[in-house]
Amino acid sequence: MSREVDRELNPQRRRFLGAAAGAVAGGAGGVGAAAIGALTAASPERADAAPRTEPVSDRHRWGMFVDTAKCADGCTACVDACDQENGLNLQAKPLGDDKAKWQNQRAVWIRKVKLQDKTSGHVTNLPLMCQHCEHPPCVDVCPTGASFKRADGIVMVDRHTCIGCRYCMMACPYKARSFIHEEVDQKLTRAPRGMGCVESCNLCAHRLDNGQTSTACADACAAEGHHAIVFGDLKDPNSPVRQAMAKQPSRQIREDLELNTGVRYAGV
Repeated sequence: MSREVDRELNPQRRRFLGAAAGAVAGGAGGVGAAAIGALTAASPERADAAPRTEPVSDRHRWGMFVDTAKCADGCTACVDACDQENGLNLQAKPLGDDKAKWQNQRAVWIRKVKLQDKTSGHVTNLPLMCQHCEHPPCVDVCPTGASFKRADGIVMVDRHTCIGCRYCMMACPYKARSFIHEEVDQKLTRAPRGMGCVESCNLCAHRLDNGQTSTACADACAAEGHHAIVFGDLKDPNSPVRQAMAKQPSRQIREDLELNTGVRYAGV
């Protein structure tokens, strides 16, 4: 995996937003050697991948299927892989900050969640990230258009027009977005980040735009032998994600909101 980093061109940009309340908690750990190997083999600089030559279109709708029965308790491979792929592992706790405060404020794009059935006591593990809704509430409330949905269904944030109001964070029913409270000293060139902006999972759009067909989290999960996360084109009946969904029932989280999410779960 490329470790090339660059410096923030304008460290004073968005300083007026300061350190305001509201963030997303997250966890971390050490990604296994097998998962790191898989990510290295599938990096955006891979020789057999080619940059996009056509505009993004609605011929595809990218999404995920998560089999919670295969999601291992205590495994953080997907979280660690996402951190490495998008440079979130380069975050450093500001000098003097309380450790608990930092854990609550550091940016997280995917987190492991435990759900417990109140009747049976059964515990379900699942990764939770932006659900890439067909009707995303975050887009509806954004006053500048910084939150937007691509034609292929990926929900993203334009950091150039994000003013840090965090309306999208309040509107998201999955608490899937993070706010960057501190200046960003190091970041990957493929994943620019900056103080005063909101960010979240983008289904590794940089990979898709460079000819690849998988995400870092799905690759890492497979490398660990779990295969709990399957990524693909929801409009293609022959895609891995549609094939996986055809084998067992799946559902949306918060189906009552009728958002038609691009991420579906089995076993919840």
